[in-house]
Amino acid sequence: MKKKIAYSLIGGLGAVVGALTVAGHYFYKTAVSNDDKDFLEVVNNEEITPDDPWAAEKRWYNQAEREATEIISEDGLRIAGIYIPASTPSKKIALIAHGYNGSSRDMAPFAELFNQLGYNILVADARGHGTSDGNYIGFGWHERHDYLKWIDQMINRHGEDCEIVLFGISMGGATVLNVSGEQLPAQVKAIVEDCGFSSVEAEITHQLKAMYKLPKFPLVQITSLITKLKAGYWFEEASPLEQVRKNQIPTLFIHGGADDFVPTSMVYDLYEANASPKELYVVPEAKHAYAYVMDKETYRHKVSTFLNQYISAE
Repeated sequence: MKKKIAYSLIGGLGAVVGALTVAGHYFYKTAVSNDDKDFLEVVNNEEITPDDPWAAEKRWYNQAEREATEIISEDGLRIAGIYIPASTPSKKIALIAHGYNGSSRDMAPFAELFNQLGYNILVADARGHGTSDGNYIGFGWHERHDYLKWIDQMINRHGEDCEIVLFGISMGGATVLNVSGEQLPAQVKAIVEDCGFSSVEAEITHQLKAMYKLPKFPLVQITSLITKLKAGYWFEEASPLEQVRKNQIPTLFIHGGADDFVPTSMVYDLYEANASPKELYVVPEAKHAYAYVMDKETYRHKVSTFLNQYISAE
């Protein structure tokens, strides 16, 4: 009888472990693998519709002079980017990071903004996105090392007296905040992040609850383990919140007050933890990544005024 009970318990435990493993692989495929994302609306960001609020920015972006460039990551991936020179010679450079499941083609509004401010522009496809190598989404964690290489490339191109700004939106915002905690060269003068999350663990937990009504334990932990095995990082370590505690670069935090994809509460956590000179701009009614389109004039003014404090006038 005791053996039967023991076998039953072992069999039941095995079934539970097997089911959780299957669930963990499902959530890895859904969130981390760079397969198609059924839960995201597919938008052609190159197409210009009759009522498109970004029509002018897209026309400029599609016609702007550019050249293809690339780096090779520390783990041997080819990371692709496009370089757009300033309209007039400039030592100012903006490195622009796109969001989750996006690519450089989505960044017309922000590339045009920095062009108007007189910057040379580098827009990269994150690993696993666009034309870059990779079969997983790094949520800005491994990408922080890729951006150190992009920074070096721009310094080599423009000289030791260049001035660099890091800008990112959504996952790109988390990316540049992750970069902020690294040892950065003096040429990096400022960071602007828009609606980045505080940590991968917190964002995955939020999405698990919002999309599936499921608790954090044990699925987040199991999916994190699978991510470590397949993509080389734990959710727990990929934390912009911890990176900004080491940040020495002046940083502007932007977020939508009605953001339910990356909860607005995260920007307050990030702002409070950040160790460098900082400013906060929350657009009350803006949903996720909508702060700019809600009020273009104020957004441009906030960004330019902040950067003018740290970037030399030419």
